[in-house]
Amino acid sequence: MSDYSKVDLVNTGTLNSDTSRAIAMTAAQGADDRKAGDIVLLGVAEVSYLADYFVMATGFSRVQVRAISQSVQDKIEIEWQRLPLRVEGQAEGSWVLLDYGEVIVHVLMAKEREFYNLEAFWGHAERIEFSAAGPGRE
Repeated sequence: MSDYSKVDLVNTGTLNSDTSRAIAMTAAQGADDRKAGDIVLLGVAEVSYLADYFVMATGFSRVQVRAISQSVQDKIEIEWQRLPLRVEGQAEGSWVLLDYGEVIVHVLMAKEREFYNLEAFWGHAERIEFSAAGPGRE
C-alpha cells in the first residue's frame, strides 16, 4: 500500500498511477480469493484511453464467475472505499465487467475468455506480474 491517504482518494475521486495499480492488484487478490484461474493484469494506459489497468480472470461456472466478481467488489470496497461505476453481466454470469474508471475488471467463463481473447487484443499492453496465493496455486 502506498503512502496516499485512502480518505483523500474517496473525497477527491482522483487517482495517480500508483494507486490505480494498487487497486488493480487488490482486484486480482479478490479474484484469487475465489480461486479464479489465469489471473492477468495489463497496464493499458499507454495504449488505451479506456483505463489504466485491465484485470482478467477465469471462472469455471456461472456461480463462480459471480462469486469472483462479488469478491473483487467486496475487497475493493473494504480496502479502497470504492464501488464500481458500472457492473455489466452479473445476471448472466458468463462475463462480468466491473468498471472502476481507471481499472476495469473482466471475469469470464473459460469459453468466453478463449473466444474473445482480450489478452491478444491488448497484447501490446504491459503485462503486470501477479502471483496467486495458496498451496498448489500458480
